[in-house]
Parts: sequence; C-alpha cells; structure tokens
Amino acid sequence: MLAVAAVAALPLHGASAQSGGGRTQSIIRDAEIETLLNEYTRPILKAAGLGSQNIEVVLIPDRAFNAFVADGRRIFVNTGALMDSQTPNQIIGVLAHESGHIAGGHLARMREQIAGAQTMAIVAMMLAGAGVAAGAAAGADGRNLGNAAAAGMSLPQEMARRSILSYQRGEEQAADRAAVSYLTKTGQSAKGMLETFARLQNDQLFMSQRIDPYMLSHPMARERIGTLEQLARKSPYFHKKDPPALQARHDLMRAKLVGFTERPETVNRKYPASDTSLPADYARAISAYIYGDLNKAVTQIDALIARQPENPYFHELKGQALLEGGRAAQAVAPLRRAVELSNGHPLIRAMLGQALVQSGQGGAAAQGGRTNAGASTGKGGANTQDAIRELVIATLRDPDSPSAWRSLAIAYGKRGDRPNADLASANAAWASGDYQTARQLAARARQGFPKGSPGWLKADDIIKLDPPVTPKSSSRR
Repeated sequence: MLAVAAVAALPLHGASAQSGGGRTQSIIRDAEIETLLNEYTRPILKAAGLGSQNIEVVLIPDRAFNAFVADGRRIFVNTGALMDSQTPNQIIGVLAHESGHIAGGHLARMREQIAGAQTMAIVAMMLAGAGVAAGAAAGADGRNLGNAAAAGMSLPQEMARRSILSYQRGEEQAADRAAVSYLTKTGQSAKGMLETFARLQNDQLFMSQRIDPYMLSHPMARERIGTLEQLARKSPYFHKKDPPALQARHDLMRAKLVGFTERPETVNRKYPASDTSLPADYARAISAYIYGDLNKAVTQIDALIARQPENPYFHELKGQALLEGGRAAQAVAPLRRAVELSNGHPLIRAMLGQALVQSGQGGAAAQGGRTNAGASTGKGGANTQDAIRELVIATLRDPDSPSAWRSLAIAYGKRGDRPNADLASANAAWASGDYQTARQLAARARQGFPKGSPGWLKADDIIKLDPPVTPKSSSRR
C-alpha cells in the first residue's frame, strides 16, 4: 500500500513530517518499499557501526534523483532516486553514502563550522567598519569610504561562504570513502555508486565550463568519479552483481512507483502491452485500479496473484483496490492474507483494520479523513472488535501512522468508548504534526479516564510532551 500525506489525487494514506521552519513535508509510506529498503540498509548500517541506532529510511515524493540526511536517525530518499536506479546496487551505494554522513557526524560538525565561519565574518566586518571609522576621523573622502566599507564587509562573508562550501566538499569525499568501505565489508560492489555519479556528471556536463568549483557544495562529478573509481576497483567485489531475486524485487518496486505516480499514458509508454513481464503487469494493474474500471483492475491483480501466490503485496493491492472502491467487506479476505504473508506488517494490518471498521455496523463515520469519534449508535459488532484488535497491534508497532490512529478512533467510537476514541484521535493529530489539536483531544480524553489509569497516563503524556524538532534538511548525494 503506497501512502502519502496531503496528496488527495492518489489513493494513498500516510504521514507528514514537520520541517524545522514549521513547513509540512509530505512523505510516502509503503510496506513493500520500506521492507526492501530496510533490507538494503541493514547490513550497511551494521558495517558503519550504526546497527543499534534504529535509523529509518524515509521516502519523499520528489521526482529528482536525490537523497539526504537531516539528523542522525533518518535517511531521506526521493522516489525519483528509486525510480531511476536500475539496479539495487545503485541505490544501495546512495544509502551507503548517506550512512557515511551519519557515521562521520558530519551534520553536527557542519553546524560548528557554520557557527565558526559566522563568527569570523562578524569579526572581520567589525574590523572593516573600524577601518572606515578611522579613515573618516582622518578626513578621507566619503565616497571612497563608502566603497571601501561595502568591499570590506562583503569580502568576509564571501570568504566564510567559500570556507563552508570547501568543508562540505571534504565531507562528501569522506562519505564516498566510507561508503566504499561499507560496501566492501558487506561483500557488495561500489560499481553502482560510480554509475550514479556518471549520471551526475552528465547533468553537470553542459554547464561545467561556467561553474566555479569553489562555489560547489559537492565535488565536481568528473573529479569525484576519478577518485571513487580508484577506491572501488580495489575491492574484490567490484564486478559482483546483485542476486536475481533481489533485482526482481527492485524492478517491482520501480514499477509500483510508476503505476502510482504517473498518468496512464506514461505508464503505458514505459510498460507497453507488448511487455508481459511481472513488473509491467504490476504497473498496469495499479494504474487500472487508480484510473480505470475496478472490476478490470481486480482481474489484473488476480492474474498477478496467480503468478506469485505468496507475494503479500499483490494481496495487499487487491485489498486496497476493493477497499477504496467501496467494497470493504470484500477487501477483508485479501488483506488478512497479506498480513499473514508479510509477517504482520503494521501498515497492512492497519489497512485490514480500516476494512473491518468500514464493513462493520456502528454509528461513527470518517468523512473527508476526519473522525467523529464520539458518535455511536451501539457497542459495535464483531468486526469492530476485530478491527480494534488489529489496529492496536498496528499502532503499537508503528505509532507514526496517522491513518491507523484515525481508524482506531472510529472503531472506538463505534463501540461507544469516547475516552479511547479521543485518545486515538489525539495520537493521530500528533503523528500528523498538529500538536495543538493533539493536546486538546488528549485533555478531553484524560477527563474520561480514571486518574492514574493507563489511558489517563497516555493522555497526560501527550499534553506534556514537547513537539519533536526536525532539523532542516541538507541536500546530499
């Protein structure tokens, strides 16, 4: 299930991340992609000494080929990087590079470097100002003094900027070296990194004659490739290829992103009818469910399941198509199968809970993504109780999914449990970054629980908890 916040055109649900400036940044949640990227990243993080730090890979819905780190616990990857990476090794190299930034503590040191550069610039400008004042006291020409002041005060800023950019270029080269070492430790090739930088070299080629290399935050691609190739070719794994099964999953991931994010004409151009591969069928089935006839789409998805009966994400896709097509009761069976085959992935379990809520009997309803948690005409049926069980497990394993919390709030509302419905709604608001609403709902929930009870304590935690501070991102490749 591909899920993204604040993109109503896509049949997706998801979360959002607050930037340091208070701006909401959409992110994508998807069980299949997250599972695959975690498999790509886990051995790299272990080799980097980061295996115990619970570092996440976060997907950004952006077509540009890019990845970056914004703190010491998340690697952000654009969907464009996934769609354009032709092999697992290419994106693994990118993940290894970003892991090098985290392991090297580059973000913290960059902040120190910026602070130092700013201090030097301020001191230099003060000295320049003092020189101008001394000239004025000596009776120097005012116009010349003004020109001297402007030059004297802009030069330190320019020097500080170049100093920071030079430092950042050094970080990029250090991250490259670290990435090669991680890939070698895990028995993987750095050839994919070279292929990625060749892409960057092509992007820079048309403007390379007009670029001042000292004004770049990254080394020029041709220089970077030359340095990296010397290191990469020393590895005994340089010519090692990705396992065919891993390549097949990578191809399915790329097809899934194309199916969900591109218009039908683009999907058909990339995967024409003459292409009968599994990824092509996957992309076309997704596109058919989003833009075409639901019955036709389900038939195409059933054909996918027939080809790979044990693939949990094909069953998940069928459940999602039926659920969003208004057939919640029919969606339950394929989603149960998807939960079973995926070892209970919380995103799929949350969708199962949503299907159970919508197919059950009760008074509360979700309209436009909002929960009327307090309304209820009864205690709910068996499906509602089943939904609560599934959604509680899902939110325990993945507390950052707003949609799972919203579905849980609806389920509690159907059962007539106002305090737990308010508490779930508060968690949904918190996970969405709406901290004021979260506190208001938590305060209301706290009034409904006995003082000191588990529900009361959870609501009290939300009221007293400080919002997370997310640093502004630093673009890196």
